[in-house]
Amino acid sequence: MGRDPNEMSEDDERSPPLDLRFAAISESAIASSSNKTRNCNSSGSDSQAPFPDQVLENVLENVLHFLTSRRDRNVASLVCKSWSRVEAMTRSELFIGNCYAVSPGRATERFRRVRSLVLKGKPRFADFNLMPPNWGAYFSPWVSAMAKAYPWLEKVCLKRMSVTDDDLALLAESFSGFKELSLICCEGFGTSGLAIVASKCRKLRVLDLIESEVSDDEVEWISFFPEGETCLESLIFDCVECPLNFEVLERLVIRSPFLKKLRLNRFLSIGQLYRLITRAPQLTHLGTGSFSALEFVAQGEHEPDYASAFAACKSLTCLSGFREIVPDYLPAIYPVCANLTSLNFSYANITAEQLKPVISNCHKLQIFWVLDSICDEGLQAVAATCKELRELRVFPIDAREDSEGPVSEVGLQAISEGCRKLQSILYFCQRMTNAAVIAMSKNCPDLVVFRLCIMGRHRPDHITGEPMDEGFGAIVMNCKKLTRLAVSGLLTDRAFSYIGKYGKLVRTLSVAFAGDSDMGLKYVLEGCPRLQKLEIRDSPFGDAALRSGLHHYYNMRFLWMSSCRLSRQGCQEIAQAMPHLVVEVIRSEDEEEIDDYVETLYMYRSLEGPRKDAPKFVSIL
Repeated sequence: MGRDPNEMSEDDERSPPLDLRFAAISESAIASSSNKTRNCNSSGSDSQAPFPDQVLENVLENVLHFLTSRRDRNVASLVCKSWSRVEAMTRSELFIGNCYAVSPGRATERFRRVRSLVLKGKPRFADFNLMPPNWGAYFSPWVSAMAKAYPWLEKVCLKRMSVTDDDLALLAESFSGFKELSLICCEGFGTSGLAIVASKCRKLRVLDLIESEVSDDEVEWISFFPEGETCLESLIFDCVECPLNFEVLERLVIRSPFLKKLRLNRFLSIGQLYRLITRAPQLTHLGTGSFSALEFVAQGEHEPDYASAFAACKSLTCLSGFREIVPDYLPAIYPVCANLTSLNFSYANITAEQLKPVISNCHKLQIFWVLDSICDEGLQAVAATCKELRELRVFPIDAREDSEGPVSEVGLQAISEGCRKLQSILYFCQRMTNAAVIAMSKNCPDLVVFRLCIMGRHRPDHITGEPMDEGFGAIVMNCKKLTRLAVSGLLTDRAFSYIGKYGKLVRTLSVAFAGDSDMGLKYVLEGCPRLQKLEIRDSPFGDAALRSGLHHYYNMRFLWMSSCRLSRQGCQEIAQAMPHLVVEVIRSEDEEEIDDYVETLYMYRSLEGPRKDAPKFVSIL
């Protein structure tokens, strides 16, 4: 489960329409192209004018430089071969949502001038241990291809990829101007690889390790940064589960005058945090580490004035971390609360009474992540103060299905009434009502993301005993901008009929323990034309439901189904009907193959066909 408020967005939906921008920039682009043509012809009066297609490509090159949305660029590349060629030539940022959708060779052959790569691997359910380890998503072939094709590469962001120390070494040695590395939910590498990146990439501005598994190779990686002033702007390593030399880190912070983002791991105490922030008052984003006094304070000695140190950080707007928190230290952050736009308490086991003095001053807060230990009372305090809130995530402190959750429909309704500008919510709870969900749909019509996770199987409206159909129906009916939806609780096919009828912009749908029959999934596949990512687990959908999406699967990025009612024969029929779709049947590594039963199905579009690195527990049909 990722807990980074600044993690990259799944969708890019906020760009102005393509035709409007073309109209706005075409005149200046044509003028620029004309200047190019005149310059080419100025050497002699008898020079011939360029061919018309060359003029068109000059114009296109100028126009396409203004397009930053990858969706707009994709549309432009489909117009004709000439547009596709120019678009590929001018694209400097490459986003690949599935590392198996295209081969590294094909990508580097088409896009020759890439300086920035975003690459995603495993599907999201890998975060919940629903995918066996060693499934794949290896970075090795990608970095090998890029090392030959993109010597000027500056930025790489990987999500859910398998990365080795050798991969990091090749990356560090191949790109002399490399500046940014972000590894989100990645695994397979250790502190040895980080040491190579730190020592070789002398222009490094960003090293972000977010929710990744980093092995401890007993290498003091932080000491490998070169001496002298660094270019570091962001250093995030809160997921690195090993101690480091604080004095070395302190010296690195001192000689990094451009450092804006710093997130520490739990092995750094609040006393060490104090020393760091007094040396880097320019920070805008801070991850506090353990936020407890790990070191011994001798009798008679006074602890530092933490509040004054925070008060000196005039630019601080985002605060996170708080692992192993001692609530007595919370008053230290009071001086910066008024300027905070993002606050992450998703590891802090604090109560409503401890939260209230903090949140009462957070009037500018737009992003808030927290544990449900604050109870409904804490959410009511948030609703009373945070009128600018755009994103809220409430995580469970106890995820057992039989536990009595501390937040409910009371907290949800309070948020909907107090935070009318809300655009995104993830809410874990044990009980909910249709009335509270309906109220949110009416009070927060700008919702783009609505993820309600009612823990436990098939839980109805806990007051009326009715299914949660009408609540989720209201969300898709009243929230016209909705692109991401997660449903749970007792749901019948009626809820899915609402989604199919009104969820015309939904791109990502997650379903758990819901539905009556195949009709539920049919409603969605036949009614949601923008659907890109569909995740389903423990639901009564079978072969007939799967076949109902034949018309749409080529338009989707992937479909994931686990613990449903699929047969191997039914999956085989899909594979035969859609040869450009990769159909993977996955079982756990220690599970024996059972005839005609599919535990997990993962389907995705690919230009390359079946992958070559599938492990034995993956059958590609």
